[in-house]
Amino acid sequence: MYFKDNTVLFLNGTYLKSKDASTDLYGQTLHYGYGVFEGIRAYDTENGVKLFKGLAHYERLKRSCELVNIPLQYTAQELVDITHEVLEKNGFKDAYIRPLVFCDPNMSLTRPNNVSVMICAWEWGAYLGDKQLRLTISSYCRPHPRSIKIEAKVCGHYVNSILAATEAKDRGYDEALLLDSDGFLAEGPGANMFFEKNRVIYTPQRGNILPGLTRETVLEICATLGVSVQEGLYTPDKIRNADSAFYCGTAAEIIGIASVDETVFTKPWSETIGSKIQKAYQLAVVEKDYSFLKNA
Repeated sequence: MYFKDNTVLFLNGTYLKSKDASTDLYGQTLHYGYGVFEGIRAYDTENGVKLFKGLAHYERLKRSCELVNIPLQYTAQELVDITHEVLEKNGFKDAYIRPLVFCDPNMSLTRPNNVSVMICAWEWGAYLGDKQLRLTISSYCRPHPRSIKIEAKVCGHYVNSILAATEAKDRGYDEALLLDSDGFLAEGPGANMFFEKNRVIYTPQRGNILPGLTRETVLEICATLGVSVQEGLYTPDKIRNADSAFYCGTAAEIIGIASVDETVFTKPWSETIGSKIQKAYQLAVVEKDYSFLKNA
């Protein structure tokens, strides 16, 4: 589903067909999860195909590499330019982009000497669908921030996400909600969380979460629309008593939450601040003004 016979990707300075790309089976990334990646979306705007916050995503990719001692020689702008070339070669206008920095063969637990850079893309709808989600609080917690570089988007970190998401689906839910190691609300397996109470938006503070760029966009939208936002440490009872909630992420975009375990949010989604933010986000990614929603 991710590529066809004529799909083109970028790998180490070369554009080649995805079906012809290969990698070494002795790489550190394959064996130990020692690699970093990003998720970026391209949108078809009135001004042409644009990466939404593409430069910021690649700056974060470089920062992730720095945090875990992986060398990366490309500049963020060079990676943006390469990504546009990948999109053009594939004829994509609305697409999801996956850059991956993976390490050379090395069976020792040491920093790599060399890495490979791959950038691929495919046409992908909203990752979590377009219906409100039924969540369950996971038995898995987010890794302790002193055990990993929490703000680095590292491949191996996502084993935690896979376990939590799989557990939730096996229990009949759409997605998981993870707490941090101290029992406070954290985030979803691949999305940040916001909830609404009395016309105020709340979200877990930085420190025990991956502070996503979509989360950053939501904060920007709230500032434009005059929505009050508070960041802090919140126990699970706070979301159970909330009026509404939503997840946000590059893949998920903005998606409403219907319930958490047995607690169903009674406020209709169409009447929530989250719904207004969702509309604003849909306009922002295609470079359209959304400020009129302030009085909507």
